[in-house]
Amino acid sequence: MRGLQLSLSKGQNLRLERALEQLESLSSKANSDASVIVADDISVNYEDAILKGHGTGEMDGRVVATLCGVVERVNKLVYVRALRARYKPEIGDIIIGRVVEVAPKRWKLEINFSQDAVLMLSSMNLPDGIQRRRTAVDELNMRSIFEENDVICAEVRGFQHDGCLHLQARSQKYGKLKRGQLLTVPPYLVKKRKQHFHHLDEYNMDLILGCNGFIWVGEHVEVRDDMAIDDLLDKPEQQSDVKLSNDETGDEKVEETYTPLNTRQNICRAANAIRVLSTLGFTVTVEVIMEIVNLSVTMNIDVHEMLGSEFYVVVTEKEAERRSLSAKRR
Repeated sequence: MRGLQLSLSKGQNLRLERALEQLESLSSKANSDASVIVADDISVNYEDAILKGHGTGEMDGRVVATLCGVVERVNKLVYVRALRARYKPEIGDIIIGRVVEVAPKRWKLEINFSQDAVLMLSSMNLPDGIQRRRTAVDELNMRSIFEENDVICAEVRGFQHDGCLHLQARSQKYGKLKRGQLLTVPPYLVKKRKQHFHHLDEYNMDLILGCNGFIWVGEHVEVRDDMAIDDLLDKPEQQSDVKLSNDETGDEKVEETYTPLNTRQNICRAANAIRVLSTLGFTVTVEVIMEIVNLSVTMNIDVHEMLGSEFYVVVTEKEAERRSLSAKRR
């Protein structure tokens, strides 16, 4: 929030400073022992034969921090976790990436890491859904699955013997993302949770919070079984949402339906809520995002007005009020 630059009026500036001071006082009380800056002492018990990890050093017999962050302890290991750092992959992380290259038997993805990640052809489900060995024909048809600039959701598999970070997409919830917006926030604003896939039924939206700081907001997509689609194609007399059209070769194909206007507005509203949270430096969670969306609807604020100075001030004041109430309950 230190680098926040908004064209504020005098009254808005006073309100924002007051809210930020309240947030800083609440944060300092909650994290007085955990947050450290360079050269701060780290309280340890020397009788436990501690292990000094990343971000720590020794000076005059004292353990001090060598970078700004939060002190973490794992058994006897003490280290400092930097807040404003690049994404560090861990096995099992849900990430979102963009295809930058289609290579032999693999796709290379940009995932906000120091190197591109690799999704092998053998590490994902084929469109037909049949579990089988990949053939040369599958390799030739890779671009029909994913091509450059496609947005993909996958899971971190880990570093392999070749030194590359490998991904996997062996579930129907992974794969290509369409009809939505991709947003980028600092990775430290997205906390790791048990659930990173969220279906907001009220707004007909899907929200995916990638651990790498890439967030997807898009129209809800029902995972359809290939057998069910075949049945719909074989029975055109039945009403369904699948529309058919003929291409130049005369083959029938499934035509994509348009996203309703109301859903598109909800997607833009949720995306602007994430932009506001990222600019203010607040943690991005589905609960906070929906609070901001509901706040904008309650205040009768248009989608484009959510990025105005007044709404930033209102969100900061609401966040300070929310944290103050939660601190009193404790």
